[in-house]
Amino acid sequence: MNPVLFLGHGSPMNLILPSDFTRSLEEFGSSLDSVKNILVVSAHWKTRGTYVCTADPPEQIYDFYGFPDALYKIEYKPAGDERLAERVRETIRSVPVQTTKEWGIDHGSWGVLYFLFRNANLPVVQLSVDANLNPKQQYRIGEELRPLRDEGTLIVGSGNIVHNLGKADFHNMNAIPSDWAIEFDEFVRQSLESRNDEAILEFHKKGDIARLSAPTTEHLEPIFYALGAMRPEERIRFIHHSFQNRSVSMRSFTSV
Repeated sequence: MNPVLFLGHGSPMNLILPSDFTRSLEEFGSSLDSVKNILVVSAHWKTRGTYVCTADPPEQIYDFYGFPDALYKIEYKPAGDERLAERVRETIRSVPVQTTKEWGIDHGSWGVLYFLFRNANLPVVQLSVDANLNPKQQYRIGEELRPLRDEGTLIVGSGNIVHNLGKADFHNMNAIPSDWAIEFDEFVRQSLESRNDEAILEFHKKGDIARLSAPTTEHLEPIFYALGAMRPEERIRFIHHSFQNRSVSMRSFTSV
């Protein structure tokens, strides 16, 4: 059975600035030797309704602007997997799932897979974050996807536990994080370690620190899918933890 991952992806600059974060992903990727294909839920594909991309190969989407030219020269060209996309559509029963070829792999997807599987030798399928659903419904989709893990699929949620670009220091990736960012990240860490999934699903109850940490929720929502895909008895191991740009948590973890 493959693990479930939740990965912080942060700035596209991670692709050209080596760091403890990227080294952590590279080291962890070397342990993933039983993966046949990859299903990613990325913060950067949010839709009205649940969609799965059937494009083969999926388009590499450079969904960022104003960055150095070197970023736009990075190629990550895996195959798609229509069979996996169809299994996703069949397995999710709680909501209708629509297929589309009008997407691909955005930087929330290829920006982390680049470090886990540099050779792009495994098929990749993306599942959208459904804006019509609440956290518990998104968690339910994760639960329905669990059987795919036994079939060789690696399920990856890609977002950030804390993501507030309005409060970011874009001039310093290593800026000291804000107190509210540390507090919310610590709340999520403790909830993960105790597998108190309910607390994370009800993150809004944390009030101001939740609103500051997730002023828009698309970067947090992939964690709901990932937690749902984990079995209740599984524990969490952290792959990496740091902050970037003062208001972005790079905390990443795997099920064990």
